[in-house]
Amino acid sequence: MTKLLRSWVESANSAQCPFPLNNLPYGVFIVNGQPAQCCVAIGDQALNLAAMELDGALSFDRTLVTGSWNAFMALGPSAWAELRGLLIEMLAEGGRTELSRYLIPLSDIKLVMPFAVTEYTDFYAGRNHAFNVGTMFRGPENALPPNWLHIPIGYNGRASSVVVSGTPVVRPHGQLKGPNDELPRFAPSARFDIELEMGAIVGTASNGPISVTEAFENIFGYVLLNDWSARDIQAWEYQPLGPFQAKATATTISPWIVTAAALEPFRVSTPEREKPLLDYLAEPAPMLYDIDLEVTMAPEGKSETVISRTNYREMYYSAAQQLAHHTTSGCPMRVGDLLGSGTISGATKESRGSLLELSWGGKEPLTLDTGETRSFIEDGDTLTLRGAAKGDGYSIGFGECSGKLVPARNL
Repeated sequence: MTKLLRSWVESANSAQCPFPLNNLPYGVFIVNGQPAQCCVAIGDQALNLAAMELDGALSFDRTLVTGSWNAFMALGPSAWAELRGLLIEMLAEGGRTELSRYLIPLSDIKLVMPFAVTEYTDFYAGRNHAFNVGTMFRGPENALPPNWLHIPIGYNGRASSVVVSGTPVVRPHGQLKGPNDELPRFAPSARFDIELEMGAIVGTASNGPISVTEAFENIFGYVLLNDWSARDIQAWEYQPLGPFQAKATATTISPWIVTAAALEPFRVSTPEREKPLLDYLAEPAPMLYDIDLEVTMAPEGKSETVISRTNYREMYYSAAQQLAHHTTSGCPMRVGDLLGSGTISGATKESRGSLLELSWGGKEPLTLDTGETRSFIEDGDTLTLRGAAKGDGYSIGFGECSGKLVPARNL
């Protein structure tokens, strides 16, 4: 395991710091009404890369002054490696301390969307989650669909509803129909939920099928992702074509893009297969990551409770397998495409990645540290996802992926 890389930015050298020199996640910020600017997190500071490129301290075809990481991603893996190498050299202990003039405290900036989401695809690729949900609705003997162990199941979602952490989420309206109702009614969702996921960002465009290896190399980085879900809307609408409005309210992502290069020391293999995969999905090397994850819930004005802890290594299919499969039809993939992993649940109750599972469909409500109970999300509740890969004396953090549910609008 790689050891901590020490920086002249002293706050980056703490074992508890989520943004050491080993990490260097990319974000976009605004401050004092100025245009959005690309930056990198180091310790408790943001290094203003847009200002550095304007001043000639960096030169990447002026992609760092665009207020988004899409143009830089499009430069390709050689540029990705070059920028990361330069930043490590500049910020390393004994490096270019004169660059301190480009540092801004993280507490002084507002983080915004780090990239423009071109398309959004959500997968259903966590075995424990799929088994739990299937058991609730079909029984354990028919929990997994016949294709589940052979193919990463997914659906095309809405890029327009992907938002950055801190954006309020409005309780959605939709058609609801209970099992004993003769007709559906139009009302706010009463069973609003989260899904703990990771998001993989495509950094290299493709046109036609690519291999799992090529897919792995095409992924620029990762974010935490909460795919908010209206379970009661979904229950009525999903047959025969799957989720639609139930998943279109919002998908929240964390504001920092943690690069694949930063996660390299944490690669792990996907689980042992229950059924052999077809050759095109076989992984030639470990392509999943060991990342600890947690979810907290905080009622309005009250302290948060950790309601779930799990790990990204629980996924049955890696992002590389998902991306490779996505291209098999000839589907072009573009810079800025976002792939949601699917809900990441562990084998125990405490490691389930959705309230649907944690409360077992509402039959087993959770008790929060405040003494309140929850089966699903109530107005005013804030849900926060956190994640970190743990190294030797350092952590690779993602920042928070947080959203507060606000009451439905009057329609």
